[in-house]
Amino acid sequence: MWQSNTVAGRLSASGGPRCRIVVIKTSGDRLADAPLSEVGGKRLFVKEIEEALLGDEIDLAVHSSKDMPAVLPDGLAIAGVLPREDPLDAVVLPADAVSVTSIDELIARFGDSPRIGTGSVRRIAQLSRIFPGARFVPIRGNLDTRLRKLDAGEYDALVLAAAGLRRLGVARRISMALPVSACVPAPGQGIVAIEIREGDDAVGRLIAGFDDPAARAALEAERALVAALGGGCQTPIGALATPLAEDTIELVAVVVALDGSRAVRGAAQGPQREAAAIGARVAAQLIDGGASEILADARGLTTND
Repeated sequence: MWQSNTVAGRLSASGGPRCRIVVIKTSGDRLADAPLSEVGGKRLFVKEIEEALLGDEIDLAVHSSKDMPAVLPDGLAIAGVLPREDPLDAVVLPADAVSVTSIDELIARFGDSPRIGTGSVRRIAQLSRIFPGARFVPIRGNLDTRLRKLDAGEYDALVLAAAGLRRLGVARRISMALPVSACVPAPGQGIVAIEIREGDDAVGRLIAGFDDPAARAALEAERALVAALGGGCQTPIGALATPLAEDTIELVAVVVALDGSRAVRGAAQGPQREAAAIGARVAAQLIDGGASEILADARGLTTND
């Protein structure tokens, strides 16, 4: 709702018409207690919305871009994005805990086998390399529910997207942002994407009025990388494109074995206008390093589980 209301506000501020918010309950909302890897991944959060868009029931769809498949359904396109919020993953400790400032402090605080709330295979794979004794426990539900469970002692820590915490006004709960060297974020994390029907030039022109070029280039690079790797939403792929000076971006990415035993990293930079090519270039680096084998193993394990 925050995302939809924000986009509606941007449309109005840029001279567009008033919007009517259509709330669509998705499969991801209905299956709130099941781990995403067991029920089809984050695609569940966009399926019904995209069907409504294709069926002319709505004129545009607003998504967390990290929930979107790397290849969109025929007839749909991303028309624009909002400026990127903090893309990093964040460690959230119980309300009465003292914040930490480094990975070493986290290791010292957690001890041998902390209970960390996250259902993301990407986070689990990367954090297993830092906390080999951790017990990763799936957690679903809205943000208030997750924080309540944490503060009640069901978990020692949560790992959540910093963007959601900041947008919903609870940035104070961020105990520590995880550096990219420890946990590369999900492709598209922190970016709100606006999806429309291909050929709907009237809506496309309205959205173009507030499309953020830097965030759009970052998203193009990250999505191109995922597409080249053949990855989906529940695969251990991290990617982050960061704007640099003079309209350039730098893309860093990682593919990690589910148990954290192996990681392949890649990086490249170049002009924003070549974002998709940069994504493909980094994907080629990862493939040369063995990423395809890691992803094949990961897909087999998540399917069998």
